[in-house]
Amino acid sequence: MSGNIAPSDLIDALDRQRRKLGFLSIPALIALTERDNVILDPFSTLISIHADIGSGNVFYPATRLETPQPGMLAIGDENTFYTTTTFIAVDGPITIAHHNQFGGGTVTIATNRPGADIRIGSDGRFRGMIDLQGKCTLGDGCQILGNITARDIILGKGGSYLHPIADERGAVLKGHGQAMGIRLEAGQVIAGEGRFDPANRRMQSFYHTDAK
Repeated sequence: MSGNIAPSDLIDALDRQRRKLGFLSIPALIALTERDNVILDPFSTLISIHADIGSGNVFYPATRLETPQPGMLAIGDENTFYTTTTFIAVDGPITIAHHNQFGGGTVTIATNRPGADIRIGSDGRFRGMIDLQGKCTLGDGCQILGNITARDIILGKGGSYLHPIADERGAVLKGHGQAMGIRLEAGQVIAGEGRFDPANRRMQSFYHTDAK
């Protein structure tokens, strides 16, 4: 029948649209698996042609990594990007190190304003409805957990959430609300309820008495 479309023609049609918007073609996405990256659904995964992707990363369906130019979006090794994770590097760089978890939930990290620059270390965990903006430095082991909009924050580096001593872990924001201009050292946490007040900083052992 004249209405039938060969699979190869369908792929070509999809790839023309992807290339027009600056995303990798489906074959180019699959080629990332040669470096032990896992692309669970290449049809719903969008990765910019300019993104620098390391090895051993896992991309769940409906993830998007977007940037209009080279040198703006760099992903290290063995990170996991769960469904509805979105990175948009437009006005400044986004740099991700290794062994981070983004999701579940809806995680959006964007440098879409002048002066924005987001740098995330290794072994972090970012789960919930998270919107990260502005100029942010999140050290190793940091966590953002909950329904949180954060801009211009610094979270001190430490051990991961699995580290046995709570007060030696990376800094944490948890709860819900807006966190603007917050700075935390290793082992510190703020549990927000509508907004995040530096006066409410505590050591993580306050919440994890079994892991002091």
